[in-house]
Amino acid sequence: MLTIDRFTCEELEENIVTDNNNPRFSFAIKSDQNATYLKNAKLTVGDWSITTDKQIGIEYKGKALEPFRSYKAVLVVTDNHGESAQAELIFETGRMDTEWNGKFITDGSYVFKDKKVSPVPMTFKKDIDIKRKVKSAKLLSTAIGMYTAFINDNRVKDDYFAPGFTSYKTNLQYQIYDVTSMLRQGSNHITATVSGGWAVGSFIYSRVNRVTADRQALMMELLIEYEDGKSEVIGTDKSWMVSIDGPVKEADIYDGEVYDATTDESSMTWRFSEIENVKIHPRITATYGSLVKRHESFKPLSITKNGNLSIYDFGQNMAGIIELNIKKVNKGQKIVVKHAEILNEDGSLNTDFLRSAKARLEYTCREGSQTYAPNYTYMGFRYISIEGIEDSDVEVRAIALYSDIKDNGSFECSNEKLNKLQSNIRWGAKSNFVEIPTDCPQRDERMGWTGDIAVFAPTAVYNFKMTRFLSKWLCDMRAEQRKTGGIPNTIPSQGFGFPVTMPVMAVDFWGDASVLVPWALYLSTGDKKILTDNYEMMKKYVNACKGWAGLLSFGQNRYIWNTPSVFHFGDWVAPDVPKMSQWQGRSKWTATASLAHTSSLLSKIAGELGNSEDKEYYDKMSKATSKAYRARFMDDNAHLKGKEFQTGYVLPIYFDMLDEKDKKGAAKALSDMVRGGNYCIGTGFPGTPYILFALSDNGYEDDAIRMLLNEKCPSWLYEVKTGATTIWERWDGLDENGNCPIGDDGTDKMISYNHYASGAVGDFLYRRILGIEPLEPGYKRFKISPLYTDSITYAKGSVGTPYGDIKVSWEDKEDGRRMKISVPACTKAEVTLKNGEIRVLESGEHLL
Repeated sequence: MLTIDRFTCEELEENIVTDNNNPRFSFAIKSDQNATYLKNAKLTVGDWSITTDKQIGIEYKGKALEPFRSYKAVLVVTDNHGESAQAELIFETGRMDTEWNGKFITDGSYVFKDKKVSPVPMTFKKDIDIKRKVKSAKLLSTAIGMYTAFINDNRVKDDYFAPGFTSYKTNLQYQIYDVTSMLRQGSNHITATVSGGWAVGSFIYSRVNRVTADRQALMMELLIEYEDGKSEVIGTDKSWMVSIDGPVKEADIYDGEVYDATTDESSMTWRFSEIENVKIHPRITATYGSLVKRHESFKPLSITKNGNLSIYDFGQNMAGIIELNIKKVNKGQKIVVKHAEILNEDGSLNTDFLRSAKARLEYTCREGSQTYAPNYTYMGFRYISIEGIEDSDVEVRAIALYSDIKDNGSFECSNEKLNKLQSNIRWGAKSNFVEIPTDCPQRDERMGWTGDIAVFAPTAVYNFKMTRFLSKWLCDMRAEQRKTGGIPNTIPSQGFGFPVTMPVMAVDFWGDASVLVPWALYLSTGDKKILTDNYEMMKKYVNACKGWAGLLSFGQNRYIWNTPSVFHFGDWVAPDVPKMSQWQGRSKWTATASLAHTSSLLSKIAGELGNSEDKEYYDKMSKATSKAYRARFMDDNAHLKGKEFQTGYVLPIYFDMLDEKDKKGAAKALSDMVRGGNYCIGTGFPGTPYILFALSDNGYEDDAIRMLLNEKCPSWLYEVKTGATTIWERWDGLDENGNCPIGDDGTDKMISYNHYASGAVGDFLYRRILGIEPLEPGYKRFKISPLYTDSITYAKGSVGTPYGDIKVSWEDKEDGRRMKISVPACTKAEVTLKNGEIRVLESGEHLL
């Protein structure tokens, strides 16, 4: 039987709202027959239809879509066996660039000039009288800041931090919510609270504020259609009331929230709103990213006393919020909650590494039972302290908050510590996929550092469906790319400017995200639009890198990128050297290898897009850069000249910068280093994702596995052994007694225990242990070639593809290896057996 397994519009299966006049559809099919392929598909939207054999990114090209309309898409597919299936979905259009009736409103009398703080939250309200029966009602809303809306005291949405974090000068999202069931005939009451958020509040570790605007503002429209055929639009204007003394007294991303539940509307001072002359002019578009929502919920594993504080341990480091279910309390009773990732030796919270972030909640209770959870902040924590209430009078839960990304892959094997590592990798990612790919969720940072996602993107797309999340972020990257081609180190930069020359400077590996992230997305989805959308940005960036490498240089040195190391991150947090200046001091190696790699990828991308001239140009650039690296940095035996370091070998090996003879010499030298270092990791951000591949793919499989399974510091499993539940920023974040040994290394004791970059080893778990790897973008053709090792006796997992889920399980027995493989319809798998034989499997279930 043939079925349609997945049918999407704009990467969504339901609750689809778009302002794209050419929305794109994709689908996967499933059959109980082997060797099933799509013969053709007919997609119909209204009076437009197309017959195609494509399954990815089928673009609607009918007549212009109208705003605020609901459309039905009908898909009929036929396979090579003559069977057919049908599916339907509904998508809606938003404003489609029509002008807003509502205006941005604010409290015109509110001025705050204090530095390093966030503004007082504003509460807006409007009473409306509905005299006819409502057929449908939708609320359209956005803000300069973060907003939460209520109708008749019921929360409108389950999203957090709307309208989302974007490069506000160019891109601003708005949300559409169906509120039909929330309205009633007669009097209705609409309220919304707007905090400063990322747009106006304090942000980045220097705590700048008012980057986007001088104060927050709200814009809404309530669109009501009545059963008698009439309609009405109620928009924000001067008739709305505003107050700055609502129950939310303080709201700050880093410092937390102060809430007084004894405050109600009757005790607040209200004035009429004013129209805000917003100084930015972004395109305001229906949500195209993945808004933050509630996910996993945790009860405390233990509650202990530390003086007058109760210390709660939830057993999992995460990004999220605390929810208090208060059963017994006095009016005016104040509860204070503080958050931390680790505990001090005396059992108290370690808040030193939060730097200036207060990471606290202060809640003043009203009479009676009540529930409180913050709406305008989030924390990175495993532990909390609570004071002001007895443990028996409150139930406490920790709620994980992250963008609404769906699972895409799974991995487990015979080694339980590797399974814990996989869990840590996933939790590190979830904790840092909060609107944008951040670096860490706890201290006064939580910024969109490009270097972290540059190296982690291949692991991210194995584990999660990342297209909407990362495409939104790349849209901001394109908007913020400098005219000279450089990419800000954080996207959105939102007041951040490091190094000083960032407006013109290109920074290796961090700026490489402009190439590496689209490429990882393309390999996982097969969607060429990802490449076409970002192609000009990639070219400008790689050209900028080449320009900096060639600055004031001659001959072969034109390809050695050797600008002052202070403008680079180099071999960031490499554990074999103790100081930041030493990590940065390796920048001429990392930057030159970066140029060879990005130009090589850009050559491939140009080929995918049919641009033969660019393909040849960037291929020559890559080869010339590789040749310069070999000549400048390596001796006749392909050993590094001077002091050796692991990353200096890993990059030219993995990036295929060496010929076969030199690759063998470099791989042997790398193996010698790894063995001499007791299989401990010595790479920083640039080399960590690739070191196990550089070993295993060049004859040193045993070394790679021993490094992966090593439990000595520094190593992945040392973190696991020490009790980590996420990935650390620094390999030596804790000693075996649970204390932090970080000294004066030039970073002001920079340490986070939820920093996903080194979790890039997850790519190796999927590609070499489980053995799944695309041979064509989107997995139309893929290979299954797990490593053979006595240390791991079974593995199983899955990878979601545009065509369906690939499932693999293998187990080593005395009489050989047994493999179960599920190949999605319309794809082929090339399976490598232990004797080197390759078997080609068509769709279906297979046992080898």
